[in-house]
Amino acid sequence: MPACFMARQPIFDQRLRVFAYELLFRSGPQNFYQTTPNAASTVIADSITLFDLQSLTGHARAFINVDELALRLGAPRLLPPDRVVVEILETVKPSDEIVKICKELRDAGYTLALDDFVDHPRLAPLVELAQFLKVDFQLSDHEARENMAVKYSKNGVSLVAEKVETEEELAEARRLGFGYFQGYFFCKPSMTETRSIPGSKLVYLELLNASSPAELDYAAIEDILKREPSLLYRFLRYLNSPLLGLRTEIHSVRQALTLLGEQDFRRWVSVFAIISMSSGKPSELIRTALTRAYFCEEFSGGARLAEKKSSLFLMGLLSVTDALLDKPIGDILRDLPIAQDVKTALVGGENPLHDVYKLLLALEKAEWPHLSTCLQRIGCQEENVPTAYQSALQKASAVNP
Repeated sequence: MPACFMARQPIFDQRLRVFAYELLFRSGPQNFYQTTPNAASTVIADSITLFDLQSLTGHARAFINVDELALRLGAPRLLPPDRVVVEILETVKPSDEIVKICKELRDAGYTLALDDFVDHPRLAPLVELAQFLKVDFQLSDHEARENMAVKYSKNGVSLVAEKVETEEELAEARRLGFGYFQGYFFCKPSMTETRSIPGSKLVYLELLNASSPAELDYAAIEDILKREPSLLYRFLRYLNSPLLGLRTEIHSVRQALTLLGEQDFRRWVSVFAIISMSSGKPSELIRTALTRAYFCEEFSGGARLAEKKSSLFLMGLLSVTDALLDKPIGDILRDLPIAQDVKTALVGGENPLHDVYKLLLALEKAEWPHLSTCLQRIGCQEENVPTAYQSALQKASAVNP
């Protein structure tokens, strides 16, 4: 049986808190649906069973794409109405039968959304039933977006700006009155001006720097932590959290090094530094960093890079530092004493670690053909991807940013 791929993309509210996740599935070589009569229902049922809705979205809702076949087969009814939004694909034609099915879904408590929405009279029957209209910012121009915002934002319909990739596009969506935002703008640095790193974050960069050399200087780490008593307290509280599952309470940096071992100590110092650096940023940015780190680590075996497991974890973790510090990642990495292959991978240079990084980004964006190309380049079996991704999501969800 072909591997079932799933990508999870956050949808933010006005305060950039996660409102929902769109779950994008691919089963086998074709994207989402095969041509067999019951494929739509099977993909939804098998995928949700495999990945577990709670672990995928937590307390947030799940936007699930459905096509005409899925609607006719009643596939959305396999999912709880209070946990999902049924996202009707743009390929669905609003025939009388389809409109009737959608009305029955809404009457049964399901929330409907229209994907890649364009304002066309033929869609009016579905618009009347939908609570969310998703507008693709990459496929529409400013005039079209503005017209839709003026027409629908005051009609009790929530507008979702989709594929918002830059701070400028986010600002435009907010000005126009869009209520929700989806895209990877939150993983991009704000570089409207040259910024120096705020003093409040410099100490965490120092901490990351001190945990990276080949020969660990725990005294230097201890000095940085002791500079601010509150910082040392938070670090020790972090190490004593249920996340690490330690049976002995840690009271000092030296004790932590002894109990954890050097490799795990480095790992948790790095995680603590990245999490602490995220103040003022959407918490989803840290979830993304942790998911990337755990995925790269888990995928190391399938990519035949088991000896690079720690480097892959660090690569995933550091991949958002440009967004955390609003500086080009090359500038940030230049002075960090981390392995050169990690630096090369993160700034776009070609090496085996970069191959894994490209695969990860293709997975996040549900770019299935590109993902297949990356897998071929790495020479890895498909089933390694969903297994590693599921594990990464579960581990990342256990960390509270």
